[in-house]
Amino acid sequence: MMQLYWSPRSRSFTALWLMEEAGKPYERVLTDISTGAQRTPEYLAINPMGKVPALRHGDTVITELAAICTYLADEFPGAKLNVPIGAPARGTYLKWLFFGPGCLEAAVIDRAAPRKEEPRRAMLGYGDFDTTMNVLAAAVAQGPWLMGDQFTAADVVIGANIRWGMMFKMVPERPEFTAYAARIAARPATQRAEAKDKEMAAQTA
Repeated sequence: MMQLYWSPRSRSFTALWLMEEAGKPYERVLTDISTGAQRTPEYLAINPMGKVPALRHGDTVITELAAICTYLADEFPGAKLNVPIGAPARGTYLKWLFFGPGCLEAAVIDRAAPRKEEPRRAMLGYGDFDTTMNVLAAAVAQGPWLMGDQFTAADVVIGANIRWGMMFKMVPERPEFTAYAARIAARPATQRAEAKDKEMAAQTA
């Protein structure tokens, strides 16, 4: 059985949601970041970066959120959360999977915690905040999902970032984003993941 190391109220919600979308048996292993559990020697042996989530599948350990989502989507193609290798749309799918950590999250965090000096645009992997938001808004507006009618792991990665960003007023509540977030919120797997996250958050409060 797969083991997901996670903590409520954290980025690891995205992996929890992907697990629910995949529909395969897994064990949740609480790694409560509010107590520093992610810095214990036992957990650092799993992820030396001291971050959640991490996924153990047999003898394989996967860290980094987008990598976990990519791995699960490819490992369980029956869930139809990936675009298969060889399909023409695979490149676009991968772009959006890694747009999340590479552009969206970086742009949002930079906006939330500004640098003392404004960096040159060429120094930033995402370019600038407004361009990042405009490109993303145009993509989700074509909907219902990033890959058209197919919901994929890319929607989990991007969707979690958009919802989280709007919740904390770090992503603008543009009509394209609010409509996309509403479609995500209506998904049964999203609702199951949120219920599990809230339940554990209440237990560890």
